[in-house]
Parts: sequence; structure tokens; C-alpha cells
Amino acid sequence: MRLRLGAWKMTAGLACALAGCSGGGDVARQAGASGASIELPVPAPSPGKTVAQPDTLPGTVAADADASLTTIGFPQGGGGLNSEAKAMLDRLVADPAVRGGSLILRGHSDSEGDDEANRIMSRKRAEAVRDYLARKGLDRNRMRVIALGETRPVAPNAKPDGSDDSDGRARNRRVEIELDRGG
Repeated sequence: MRLRLGAWKMTAGLACALAGCSGGGDVARQAGASGASIELPVPAPSPGKTVAQPDTLPGTVAADADASLTTIGFPQGGGGLNSEAKAMLDRLVADPAVRGGSLILRGHSDSEGDDEANRIMSRKRAEAVRDYLARKGLDRNRMRVIALGETRPVAPNAKPDGSDDSDGRARNRRVEIELDRGG
């Protein structure tokens, strides 16, 4: 991807970026004097772990420090909650911030199967979490289910050689629970 910037913007940017580089000022002066545009490469984001999407394994749960995001893993092809996931959800229900706020439940799948089947499975997973939380007393109307299917993986579903990455697939089968602080 390339980003086109006018020379007047580049002069200031290059002056800062190239401070201390030999000849850097000449490039900025030439661009400003000619009125030409300079094309700069914009690096693609590097794949990796993010705080918003923590690592999970099938049937495991993880939560950040302020309980604004909890992630529950699921087994392959499974949409049911295991005892560990239920225990985590029970702790979540006990949190006063959760009791008074709205929740966003984002269901995810790995890339096994077709897109529609993965979207359906991700919805079933998020609905299983919603239904469990509702049975524990949270208002169903304060929970929003979003089915994302395989569109937002946190790990590769395949290894670089093209073979299956079962650990990566396991990390992608999840429901993320976010406290909607605005709602």
C-alpha cells in the first residue's frame, strides 16, 4: 500500500525524520522546490498478538485486568460451554460493572468449513454464552451477539507450508465478551 502526500507536508515530515541524516535536507528542499509529490511505502501491520484478542486454548478462558474483555475457547465443531468456561462466566456475572453494563458477545470460528457454516457456528457459540449469562440473571436485552465467523483470526489456521495448524485453529474458536462502557 502506498500513501501519497503533497510536498509541503513532506517537507516538515522529512525534516523531522531525516534530522541528522546526511543529505536528508536536500531531498526535502528538492521536493518543496519542485512542488512534486513523494510516494512513501506504508508497511503492512505485522501479524501477532494483540491485547484486544488474547490467546486462548479450547475450553479455556482468559480475562484482562479490568474485565472489559473475556475470551472463552471452544472445541472443534463445538458450541457448548465446559465447566471451566461456566466458572469464568459465573465470576463475570458477579462483577458489579457487568451487572450494570451492556455486553458485546463476538463469536468466532476457525477456517474449517465454508464461510456460512463458520458464521452460523460463531453465532451459536455467542448465543450459548448469552443464554448462560441470561440464566444467571443478566438482562438478555443488554447483550448484543455478533457472529464474525472466520473473519478475525488471532492465529494462523495453517502453517507456512500449508499444513493444518491445530493450535492456531483452537485459538480462533472463541467468544470475546466485552463490556460496552458506552451502552
